[in-house]
Amino acid sequence: MTEQVVGLGEYDFNVAVYVAKAPPMPYFENLQSIEPVINEQINTINQHCGNGWRKVFNVYAKVLFALPSEHYSFAKQADSWQAYRDKFLLQNNSKTALLFSAPIINGTNKNQLHIIAGRTHAKNLLQQGKLNAQFNWLDDEFAIDTTNHIIVCPYFDYRQLSNIKIARLSALVAQLKNTKTDRKELLWPEF
Repeated sequence: MTEQVVGLGEYDFNVAVYVAKAPPMPYFENLQSIEPVINEQINTINQHCGNGWRKVFNVYAKVLFALPSEHYSFAKQADSWQAYRDKFLLQNNSKTALLFSAPIINGTNKNQLHIIAGRTHAKNLLQQGKLNAQFNWLDDEFAIDTTNHIIVCPYFDYRQLSNIKIARLSALVAQLKNTKTDRKELLWPEF
């Protein structure tokens, strides 16, 4: 059986965020592939699915805007994270994806960053055999697999992934991108 990538955005992503479930709307719950966001779909999801999904999209845009600019150009594409969210996030040529399927790790593609939103989601993927990763748990919320470029962080919600934790996530990404060897351990950024 071929593993399927299901979600919003681009198949050829640089950054993918994995969440446990699709927005609770028939169209999205029945997706069988990855599709770019078109025609204000983010606003439609926000209106029909509530504040939780609004937070996911807002935090995703904030995370992209906080990523190290020497490795990612998201913050150079718009004046603010809000403008980035509205004009680019998960659209064609955005190099972003929000996936409802398990991560498919194609070797050691150093150009792809996989972010699993939520410790529970990551542990469920491991327990169900849907993810083969060697995580170094840095604390109760953050884990990293340097070989496969996977980071586990708190769920994309303002309270769980606050601005200070977004900064920590960005620092971990910078360390991951700057690591020349496949070390199993990364230093926990000091704040």
